[in-house]
Amino acid sequence: MEDGFSSFWGPVTSTDRCEKNYVHSSYIAEFFNTISNVPGILLAFIGLINALRQRFEKRFSVLHISNMILSIGSMIYHSTLQRLQQQGDETPMVWEMLLYFYILYSPDWHYRSTMPTFLFFYGVGFAVVHALFRFGIGFKVHYVILCLLCIPRMYKYYIYTKDATAKRLAKLYIVTLLLGSICGLSDRVFCKQISQWYFNPQGHALWHVFMGFNSYFANTFLMFCRAQQREWDPKIVHFLGVLPYVKIQKPKSQ
Repeated sequence: MEDGFSSFWGPVTSTDRCEKNYVHSSYIAEFFNTISNVPGILLAFIGLINALRQRFEKRFSVLHISNMILSIGSMIYHSTLQRLQQQGDETPMVWEMLLYFYILYSPDWHYRSTMPTFLFFYGVGFAVVHALFRFGIGFKVHYVILCLLCIPRMYKYYIYTKDATAKRLAKLYIVTLLLGSICGLSDRVFCKQISQWYFNPQGHALWHVFMGFNSYFANTFLMFCRAQQREWDPKIVHFLGVLPYVKIQKPKSQ
């Protein structure tokens, strides 16, 4: 919410959320919407370390790095509230979904070179068009469609997975998605009412936190499913008894 405070970054030129601007610092427009991306960065970093340490396929390292880039882009956007930085947040969102699409559908794709080639040019084309035009609601519709295209494959992986702990990851993915969506939508739809409250629950910041965990659960579940396909004897274990991750045992020939 624009409040007329002077700032380092100048007037707001991007979409403004319900959090009051520049309350805690003249360098950070939306303080809570900025720092709420930190859990997502840390979780993606943990996932990256696990993927590298156990020598998972490079696609999963790229996926975790894309999660980190997305969270960092979101931090820059919410700290500045500038249109260019908003595009730097939204474009990686689409790239990330294209990467999920590839990971989900590529194992059964018969023409291996066609999918990554198409997705690459689609991503580049979107970045160019998005840099030239401001979509608004069009971007949101486009992003939701990409998400919906991934759901059938995720469901197929879920029903073919027998491991109860892995299935729990898929359920946590759904729960965090629903909770994050409720928080984010409430922040947008009821902003006028919320702005009059003594305490702002920071729904959009909660969306960031939930989606950080959501991405981590999704990535871990997909790593488990891929390890099953490769017959790596995957197991879900917990770091400090809390944070789940995939542990695999590759055959000596691999």
